Amino acid sequence: YLPSMRTPTEMIVGLVLCPCGLLLTLTGTLAPSWRQVSLIPDQPMDVIWEQGIWDICRERQSTHDRLCGQAEELGYFDQVPVRVAQGLMPSSLVVTLVGCVVASLGVRCWQREPRHLVAGVAGLVLLLAGLMSLVPSSWYTQELWTMPAPPGSTLSVGYSLVLSYLGSCMEILGGLALILSFHHCCKEH
Repeated sequence: YLPSMRTPTEMIVGLVLCPCGLLLTLTGTLAPSWRQVSLIPDQPMDVIWEQGIWDICRERQSTHDRLCGQAEELGYFDQVPVRVAQGLMPSSLVVTLVGCVVASLGVRCWQREPRHLVAGVAGLVLLLAGLMSLVPSSWYTQELWTMPAPPGSTLSVGYSLVLSYLGSCMEILGGLALILSFHHCCKEH
């Protein structure tokens, strides 16, 4: 019996999706556009506030002048969904990084046979990381229109929130793919 030199498909899928999810979640965490506020009273019509979990930027669309570090007077950063996102999103990034390292140790990168048990454990870690970033993204979306904003302004979802969602889903799918490695582990025993 000669072992197949091919890396199992679920490991390849996991190793492709999870780093992509990490990059999307990182971008979503750092970029200041979880929510866009437009048509703000007493402001020019083309001014948009982009609110993230760390910063607020003011952009004038006609001139593309952008100024970040805007003062926040309505208590946006004191809102529970924002505080939860400030804690869980960076934690999720760290857990994803650990999961990717463990996954690379389990996959056959430099050895003859993959370590199915290690890859399966990495899948569990990456699934947890994906859920850790999905929770604040979902909660923020649920509360997007109830958090403070200037009266009469228009609110919409920002691209950072969408990237956080996509990254979370990719991490969850990659983690689930790697969890399938436990099947090979059980077949060996």
